[in-house]
Amino acid sequence: MTVNLLILGGTTEARRLASAVAEAGLRGTVSLAGRVERPAPQGLPLRSGGFGGIAGLAGYLRETAVTHVIDGTHPFAAQMSANAVAACAETGVPLLALTRPAWEQGPEDHWIRVPDIAGAVAELDRPAARVMLAVGRMHLAEFAPNPQHAYLLRLVDPPAEPLPFPEHHVVVDRGPFTRDADLKLLTDHRIELVVSKNAGGSGARAKIDAARALGLPVIMIDRPAIPPRAEAHSVEAALAWLHGATERGV
Repeated sequence: MTVNLLILGGTTEARRLASAVAEAGLRGTVSLAGRVERPAPQGLPLRSGGFGGIAGLAGYLRETAVTHVIDGTHPFAAQMSANAVAACAETGVPLLALTRPAWEQGPEDHWIRVPDIAGAVAELDRPAARVMLAVGRMHLAEFAPNPQHAYLLRLVDPPAEPLPFPEHHVVVDRGPFTRDADLKLLTDHRIELVVSKNAGGSGARAKIDAARALGLPVIMIDRPAIPPRAEAHSVEAALAWLHGATERGV
């Protein structure tokens, strides 16, 4: 059967998959949420913006005759992933999630595990410290109740509006990052505490390795729950699934 793949993107893994799909001569589109002003090249045609919930995504799948969906969104894009599960079930389109295994705490790590963003905000209700807040631009306002800290923020795009922190420093950069570079970053800014989502993968792990090397505590935010779906943990496995699904005619 002729493939018309929809990749729900936004991660390094999804970008690599799109390039591999293009190199294989398969038809596909990458959809991004539109939160980044300068998205990296994807290798396939790009659409930007939401779908309008489950009904909107199901309608898009039907209207564009999508044959397969691979969800390569960030592990914390739980609503989009849940919508994909429901929309694919409604339309009968095969779905695979290209996921990153979560980071595991090692004996030298000093993690304070919290269940969600609210838990991280509550954990920062402590005396003033120098904090690397690595939670993404969309969640920064939620940390406004703790203005006592000096925040280091690393963002893909410069902030479009004033930030809710009296003392902060913004680094505009795009991963993947290296352990040595993040060691220097944390040291130069005299960071005492790191706040991070458990994103998994290698592209954003550098700050976790750097915090371990410096003996810094990390407030680690657990991943949200997502409905069950088929998963692959590498681009190669995702391509194998796609070829297998087409050979079976699904």
